Amino acid sequence: MWVGTKRTEVKRLAHNKGFPYYGYMNITLSLDEKIVKEVRKIAVERDTTLTGLVRDYLEQLAEQHSATGRKRRELEALRRSFEKYQFKMGKRTWKREDLYERS
Repeated sequence: MWVGTKRTEVKRLAHNKGFPYYGYMNITLSLDEKIVKEVRKIAVERDTTLTGLVRDYLEQLAEQHSATGRKRRELEALRRSFEKYQFKMGKRTWKREDLYERS
């Protein structure tokens, strides 16, 4: 279940021993010290933190994946509907000129 917050962020409703709570999950990430220093500089330039950069990137990645999955499901549903409602019209018994014949 997803819920909105005052800052228009989306947080996952998590469960801890059966009790729901709103918050973030902590993870451990191993990175080279040089990368951490460089990324912290970037974070300062963008007025955020290393954690904020990682969080934003992962949220964007999840959103893109969700969007492509939705698009794929919608296209498949459209294809199925074309197959389901396909019908034969029979042989054409008219000419194009007949459609535009003027009296």
